[in-house]
Amino acid sequence: MTDIVLATFSGSDVPGLTAKMMALCAQHQCDILDIGQSVIHDRLSIGLLLAIHTSESHSALRQQLQTMCNDEQLSLGWESVSTERYSEWVAAQGSPRYIVTLLARRVTAEHIAALGAVVYRHGLNIDGITRLSGRIPLGPVPTSSKACVEFSVRGQTADRAQFKRELMSVASGLEMDLAFQQDDMYRRNRRLVVFDMDSTLIEAEVIDELAKRAGVGEQVAEITERAMRGELDFKASFRERLGLLKGLSESVLSEIAAELPITEGAAHLISVLRRLGYRTAIVSGGFTYFAKKLQAELGMDYVFANELDIHDGLVTGEVKGEIVDGERKALLLRQLAEQENIDLQQVIAVGDGANDLPMLGIAGLGVAFRAKPLVKEAAEQSISTLGLDAILYLLGIADRYQTPV
Repeated sequence: MTDIVLATFSGSDVPGLTAKMMALCAQHQCDILDIGQSVIHDRLSIGLLLAIHTSESHSALRQQLQTMCNDEQLSLGWESVSTERYSEWVAAQGSPRYIVTLLARRVTAEHIAALGAVVYRHGLNIDGITRLSGRIPLGPVPTSSKACVEFSVRGQTADRAQFKRELMSVASGLEMDLAFQQDDMYRRNRRLVVFDMDSTLIEAEVIDELAKRAGVGEQVAEITERAMRGELDFKASFRERLGLLKGLSESVLSEIAAELPITEGAAHLISVLRRLGYRTAIVSGGFTYFAKKLQAELGMDYVFANELDIHDGLVTGEVKGEIVDGERKALLLRQLAEQENIDLQQVIAVGDGANDLPMLGIAGLGVAFRAKPLVKEAAEQSISTLGLDAILYLLGIADRYQTPV
C-alpha cells in the first residue's frame, strides 16, 4: 500500500542538503509528487510530497531523514496525507491561476495585509510569493527605489471586476500599485511593446512646451488636460491647439527636443527589451520630429506620430497627413502586430491619456502609466508609483536578470 507523506525541512541553508535527502528517498524508491524550496536570509525551507510504497520504507525513511536533520541541525515535519486530500489537491490543479504584482518604493506589512484581505474576501488563495526586486538597504528609501513582490493566486472569484476594483482601491490609499493578470502562457511570451510618447516615454507634453514658446501656454495646456481626461474630441482639440502655434519658428523645435526629460526607467526598460528581442514602437499623438529623436536615443524600432507642417521656417498651424488619434493608435498597433506576425495577446501597450485607451484595450497587456483617473479605471493595469521599467516586473523579470552578463 502506498503512503503519502508531506515532509518539511527548515533550518540553516547548508550546501548539499537536497542531494542528501534525495539520496535517502531514492534508496526507498519514493515518488516525488510535489517539491518546493525557498531560502530567506540564509534560512532554508523545503517541502516534499512523497509517495512511499511500503510500510517498512515509511518507517525507515522517516528515521533516516530525522538522523540527517539532527546532524545538520534541521527541523523535520512529517505529516501523513490521506488519499482523499491528495485527490482534492490533484483536482484543484485546474483552478484558474492569477498573478498579483505589488509595486512600491518599499514594501510594508500594511501593503501585504491589505492585499491578503482582498484575496481572502474573494475566496482566493495565495500559493506562492516571490520577491522580484533587489534587496533594499536599511535607512531612508532613495527616491528611485524599486520594490516588487509577486503573488501567485489560485481559485475562482465570483466577480473578477469587483476584485480588481478593490485592489485598485487599497493600492491608491497605500502608495502602491497592484497589477492583476491571468497566469497564462502569454504572460512571459510578449513580443511587441507600443508606447505613447508625451507623459509616457517623456515627462512632458510637447505641444504644451511649444505653446509656451508661442506665448499661448496656459490656453493650450488647459485644452491638452481636458483632451487627456477624455472631455474633448482628440482630433478637434488637436487642430485647435495646433492652430495656436501658427508662426512659431522651426528653430524652437530643436531647442525643446534637447531639453525633453526622459521618464524614469524608460532607457533601462528599452535596453532590457532590446536584449530580449522585443520589438518596440512609439505610437504618439505628438510629433514625429521629437519621436524620431527619441527613437534614435533609445534605439526603438518604429515611430508613428503627427507630421508638423513647416513652411519658410515657420510652423503653419497645420498637420500633414492623418492625425494620430485613439482609433488610429489602435489601428497602427494591429498593423504592427500583423507585420511582425505577433498575436495581439503578445503585445504590450503603454499610455497615459484617454486617446490611448483603444490601443490599451486591444493589447494583451494594456498599462496605464501615471495616467488620468479615467484611464486608470478603464485600463487592465496601472503603474503610478514607480518608473516605466516596473513593466519588467509585470513580465515576471526579476532585477537579478536585468543586468547584462
